[in-house]
Amino acid sequence: MAKTRRLDRFSRPRQVKDVAHQDEVVRVLTNTLETSNCPHMLFYGPPGTGKTTTALAIAHQLFGPELYKSRVLELNASDDRGINVVRTKIKDFAAVAVGSGQRQGGYPYPCPPFKIIILDEADSMTEDAQNALRRTMETYSKVTRFFFICNYISRIIEPLASRCAKFRFRPLSEEIMSSRIMHICNEEGLNLDSEALSTLSSISQGDLRRAITYLQGAARLFGSTISSSDLISVSGVIPQEVVQALYDSCKSENFDLANKEVNNVIAEGYPVSQMLSQLFDVVVEADDITDEQKARICKSLAEADKCLVDGADEYLQLLNVASNTMRALCNMPQEFSFES
Repeated sequence: MAKTRRLDRFSRPRQVKDVAHQDEVVRVLTNTLETSNCPHMLFYGPPGTGKTTTALAIAHQLFGPELYKSRVLELNASDDRGINVVRTKIKDFAAVAVGSGQRQGGYPYPCPPFKIIILDEADSMTEDAQNALRRTMETYSKVTRFFFICNYISRIIEPLASRCAKFRFRPLSEEIMSSRIMHICNEEGLNLDSEALSTLSSISQGDLRRAITYLQGAARLFGSTISSSDLISVSGVIPQEVVQALYDSCKSENFDLANKEVNNVIAEGYPVSQMLSQLFDVVVEADDITDEQKARICKSLAEADKCLVDGADEYLQLLNVASNTMRALCNMPQEFSFES
């Protein structure tokens, strides 16, 4: 348990300047801290890139521990944020005027005369609830600032988005990810070789929170020395040889062989959605097939992914992908035609 607490401690920077790989965002927000001139803000981007951390860090730096609880209201997807909550709890908090406030200790930034409402995972709010926020934002803009945090900016209604300064958080590069992970490993006394570090950066796909979770799971199961295979086993990522075996079976023009590999994937309990994602990478990076073949395979992968989201059978969808991939790789007709 001690390891768990320490790894979590490293996962969340306490100051805006410590947020990794979001240079433009950090530069603008540092200026905001210095001037206390803070607009409504909209943070969007993939998970694990520092959106919530940045919002909490700027709130803590502005208000300090003494004023944080009275000046900041944080609501996420687990809280009820329907239209009634917007009209009562959020509106009541936003309406209360505040003074400049006094903080203990030598804070380098002035304490602003406004409060902050942080709405995490705002893209899960209903459209009615978002519409109800419009008037609240305008009416109480002198005493309250809103921070919206979301993964998909397209799910935020335009009237809300247009009232905010927008900040896009990019996925972390492998270099930044590796640097941060090595810092944690040094502090924790973990041994991670270059291959394991590269694997961790690859399977976490720019999500630092996911990388730390994988590292945490591997440290619990395998101790202080962690290999690439250890990380793959705790991450749920399908071993590359399994993906390659399915792809090679599709190139063989032997349906029975492809069906056998599909059955192996299902029998091993690998998630088919993960298989589709990794098969996509194999297809895109392949040098020995044409762009038209890649397009046909990717179309099949997209259709299967949609069917899986809708609750379709995993075996049938993977078999369908294998069949369509075989047709594309062997230059068979896209659809079978039947003579009447």
